[in-house]
Amino acid sequence: MPGTTPSIIQGGMGVGVSSWQLARAVARTGQLGVVSGTALDAVLARRLQDGDPDHHARRALADFPDQTMVARALDRYFLPEGREPGRPYRPTPKPALKPSRHAQELTVLGNYVEVWLAKQGHDGSVGINFLEKIQLATPAAALGAMLAGVDVVLMGAGVPREIPQLLTDLAAGSVAGVGVDVHGAEERSRIEVDPVHLLGAHLPPLRRPRFLAIVSATVLAAYLARDESTRPDGFVIEGPVAGGHNAPPRGTLVLGDDGEPVYGARDAVDLDKVAALGLPFWLAGGHGTPEGLAAARSAGAAGVQVGTLFALAAESGLRPELLDQVRTGLGSDSLRVRTDVRSSPTGFPFKVARLDGTLSEPEVYTERERLCDLGYLRTPYLTAAGRVGYRCPGEPVAAYQRKGGDVADTVGRMCLCNALTADVGLGQTRPDGYQEPGLVTLGTDLDGPRRLLERHPDGWTAAEAVAWIEGR
Repeated sequence: MPGTTPSIIQGGMGVGVSSWQLARAVARTGQLGVVSGTALDAVLARRLQDGDPDHHARRALADFPDQTMVARALDRYFLPEGREPGRPYRPTPKPALKPSRHAQELTVLGNYVEVWLAKQGHDGSVGINFLEKIQLATPAAALGAMLAGVDVVLMGAGVPREIPQLLTDLAAGSVAGVGVDVHGAEERSRIEVDPVHLLGAHLPPLRRPRFLAIVSATVLAAYLARDESTRPDGFVIEGPVAGGHNAPPRGTLVLGDDGEPVYGARDAVDLDKVAALGLPFWLAGGHGTPEGLAAARSAGAAGVQVGTLFALAAESGLRPELLDQVRTGLGSDSLRVRTDVRSSPTGFPFKVARLDGTLSEPEVYTERERLCDLGYLRTPYLTAAGRVGYRCPGEPVAAYQRKGGDVADTVGRMCLCNALTADVGLGQTRPDGYQEPGLVTLGTDLDGPRRLLERHPDGWTAAEAVAWIEGR
């Protein structure tokens, strides 16, 4: 985004769905390409264990300023011939309030690699998308992205009030962090990263990226804009038809006959009030068409953020067989996407596409044995002994209950961590040979993808999606 304001922001989706290949392709058109910043430590570790066959990860790592840090990661994870068939991936550290040096290094390297690769071969802009719900990974992840020269940071799924200051502190080379709520504790804890401690003399000057807050309510935009320490450089205004996590309806949750949450007038964002804040904004959720872009501009927006069209582009990280299933469903008008209020351990509504062989099928969900071995959506809590523990409603029910969790919170919960890594071909193989199933999220407004499929029956590239939205 340096020097220009894009009319199209490509959404930061899933774990590796918004791949560096996708973000790079979008950035080369002059629009904002965005990589997903979720679980990039595990993504890097698993790519290395698969042998890094295209040499991309090692190409990026060779340009990292601290090669001793790189050597430690390669020694631990790189398998030149790749994993043996059926061999599980070596585990990576779970996010925690007091992360080990190895955990922070791997997070820094994973985010560096994804952004660095996305920025090669063009002078366009690249952003990274983080989830506010994954607070424990954010400081080290932001440092890694900034070391690679990321241009924009985007964050939603919560109230990202501390991110502007985090980015400012990191750009100064200072210790930087965010507050973390520990259930049962009287005071917030804090997770930090120290750039000088991690990199020492290898720490280069860092440029502060711009920050876009993804919000779904006028009052939240006004709250963030009112103080310099929390003010973003712009907003993405996301409606309830957008894919991934959605803000819950305001007020008492009401479900329709189909079991999906009912959104009403209270959930509409007053765009005139947002414009009055004096910051640029983009509209997301059902705006990925030429008409959607024109309407957004007429409403005072700088443009639109688009997810689903790009999730289905050739450069998307989705496994080819999942892409084929979605395109077939679009072509036959049989594809269905529902807003599920139970599936995500975050408690936020989550869009789920009904696809064969994924957790969207009740029998696949039932057959999967619960476990929590990645832990990105765990939340900290205070134990009876006064220590910090971690729990997730997607973990085994007995374990969650033993940790003081309400068993009702576990009903219908899915392991998004494992499912989303499986979506991009990095799913875990358990010692007994069980393969983790995926779970695909898309927006519910499929008009744009259907229309683009009519133009490109064999699929489309990111550049073709950009051209179509722009009306070219």
